[in-house]
Amino acid sequence: MLKTALKPRWIAGLVFAIAISGVFVLLSQWQFGRSTQAEVPVSTATEDVRPLTSVLHPGNFFPGSAADQMISATGRYDPQKQVLVADRLNGGAKGYWIVSAFAVTNAPVLKGSGATPQTWIPVARGWVADPAEAAAPPSGTVKLTGRLLPSESPVGHTDPGAGRASAVSVAELINDWNVSSYPGFVAAKTELAGGTDVGAESAGGPVKPLRIGPQPPAQQVNWLNLFYSVEWVVFAGFALFIWWRLVKDDYRRGLEDAHDEEMARQDPATHRDQHRAGQPATEGSATEAPAAEQHPAETQLPAPYPTDPRVQS
Repeated sequence: MLKTALKPRWIAGLVFAIAISGVFVLLSQWQFGRSTQAEVPVSTATEDVRPLTSVLHPGNFFPGSAADQMISATGRYDPQKQVLVADRLNGGAKGYWIVSAFAVTNAPVLKGSGATPQTWIPVARGWVADPAEAAAPPSGTVKLTGRLLPSESPVGHTDPGAGRASAVSVAELINDWNVSSYPGFVAAKTELAGGTDVGAESAGGPVKPLRIGPQPPAQQVNWLNLFYSVEWVVFAGFALFIWWRLVKDDYRRGLEDAHDEEMARQDPATHRDQHRAGQPATEGSATEAPAAEQHPAETQLPAPYPTDPRVQS
């Protein structure tokens, strides 16, 4: 069959089938790319720094429109209110986030039992590989800029230990710090104290900055486009199958034609004589006929009737 497939016309057919399959695969990739689409386009407005007090309000739910917004706030840190959050990656290495409580100046004050006269917000100030290298927050009035993020969910059935937290969870932190808080946290970018940037990005010490960009929007799956992408792959395989089937049919036709030609070359009479020569001779068979013809038996005349022996007078 390989000899049949190597015929020039079938080689040309294979090249054509591969080209058609390639087009179908490209169409499949195009349909697959369209099967996942962002629900909303990426907004660049989040990169404009806005005051925290105008973006988020304490005591309310965290709105989706506030996520990833770059904010600014003025206030002070409490060095006694700082925890480490484990299992945080930085360049592929595991370490800890340093999360400190930041009292926001001119923030709305919550009312009710358990509320404190000052409203706070957790600030992820940086990343360290060794917990012993976690520096204390800067003292005095600090002007903070960073990215506003929603609260994380705490990890259940775990005891992170003293000075640790399972996640940057506002619900978990306010219980440890006993403060009123915004329903979110800030990943710090700059921290200005007395006009000098004392943040992790400028300090250059063991504390590494958190470079958190805007999160990509959620995506939805278009099942119709996904089905089309699979369909084009099937078409690509079908094009190659058709070529193989045509080559196979040509190969079978060649075998049938060769068999017919072989049968036509044989003489039917010769074939019959060869068949007879292969049979054993039997008594009274036709093999004795030539000898009988070469020595014919003499013709025997019938005997005369017997005469009467008596002499007649």
